[in-house]
Amino acid sequence: MSKKRNLVLFIATSLDGYIATKDESLDWLFSVEGEGDNGYSEFYDTVETVLIGKKTYDWIMRHETEEFPYKNKECYVFTRSTVEDTEDVSFINGDIASFINQLKSQEGKNIWIVGGGELLQTFIKEKLVDEIILTVAPTIIGNGIPLFREGEYQLDLSLKGTRNFNQFVELHYIVKN
Repeated sequence: MSKKRNLVLFIATSLDGYIATKDESLDWLFSVEGEGDNGYSEFYDTVETVLIGKKTYDWIMRHETEEFPYKNKECYVFTRSTVEDTEDVSFINGDIASFINQLKSQEGKNIWIVGGGELLQTFIKEKLVDEIILTVAPTIIGNGIPLFREGEYQLDLSLKGTRNFNQFVELHYIVKN
């Protein structure tokens, strides 16, 4: 019997719950003193598939000057429009829940929700998220792009563990079913 793959949110947030400023800047995040890569490589090794919303994908493509950062992973970008697949990415514009449940039923490593907030809200509403790993920066930015959008949903969590990476604190939660 094969083990079901987990859908995991691994993301950094400000102490007041924002993933970026209103102008999509992450400068506040990079000004915090971390430790190594703050657990990123360790987490990345547990992942086989990467899920990205189209707005986040477009941001990555504007800001990554080298090569696509998830080149060695199976990568899906969710969009409402029809976009042709690339060498690195397959674009998905169908039924999100059935697509994710199909991915989760396959054997393999974890599935990572890279972002963004709109896609995450859909996953939460559809009860598709299995784990949340938040890395909290000791920064309050006042406003910006929220990690969790306002909506009609509730997610009950169980704390699996905490770690710190110098000034960052990682909170690891399992989603209760």
